[in-house]
Amino acid sequence: MVLFIISAVGLLAPIEGLAGTPLNALSGLFNRIALALTGGVSDLAEIQELRQRNADLEEALARLQPQLVEALEIQADYERLADLFDYTVRFPDQQFIAADVIGGDANNLLRSTTIIINRGARDGVAVGMPVVTGQGLVGRIIRLSADAAQVLLVTSSESAVSARVQASRAEGSVIGNVDGSLTLGFVPLNAGLADNDIIITSGLGGNFPADIVIGQAINVRQTELAREADVRSLINFDILEVVLVITSFQPVDLSAFEDNATPVPGAGN
Repeated sequence: MVLFIISAVGLLAPIEGLAGTPLNALSGLFNRIALALTGGVSDLAEIQELRQRNADLEEALARLQPQLVEALEIQADYERLADLFDYTVRFPDQQFIAADVIGGDANNLLRSTTIIINRGARDGVAVGMPVVTGQGLVGRIIRLSADAAQVLLVTSSESAVSARVQASRAEGSVIGNVDGSLTLGFVPLNAGLADNDIIITSGLGGNFPADIVIGQAINVRQTELAREADVRSLINFDILEVVLVITSFQPVDLSAFEDNATPVPGAGN
């Protein structure tokens, strides 16, 4: 009772302040430890919650992934088919049949010179028919079975196409190279030919219909005898999936009109 009275009067204040200093420091230390433990527990709970949310999101993404892949494939198919449809609209007088690319040239490991499509004689396809996409000329049918066909690509070194410069109407020939590139040659020296000119089929020789885009002229140059240029095809042959076969076109056999052909009685010279 005496101590309480003395403390109430204030006589013990100096002693209480001296004794309270270490106690206050110890109390502050315990408070900080308690707050740290509380914060750690709270952080751990948040981490566990975030991990659970991440696992839930990964599971949801895994469920949606097949749908996303399917949607992207549908979009790609739509774009390819729309492109082919646009081509058919531009040539209403021609008849077409769509085909999937199902194989390449197994004998050439570096670059395919031919492709295999899933349309054949049973579908009305014949040897010599041109094959195109919305971007232009792919090649022509060279071999055939009942339900498949082999297409010689325009980029093959065995391919040569009679061509025309769209702007100047100058004629030449587009030849495939071993590396898969295209070269326009045999253009007259005085003919108009410039970079970025569109090169199309001329129809001469009877192997292809006229006005099919082959590509775009680049690196125009001149030799002693003619003008020539590289031709950049608008088609990416490495990812070719769907093509059109022009079934209404049949190659023309001009051998009957060669110089060594037998003259037709009554025909003029």
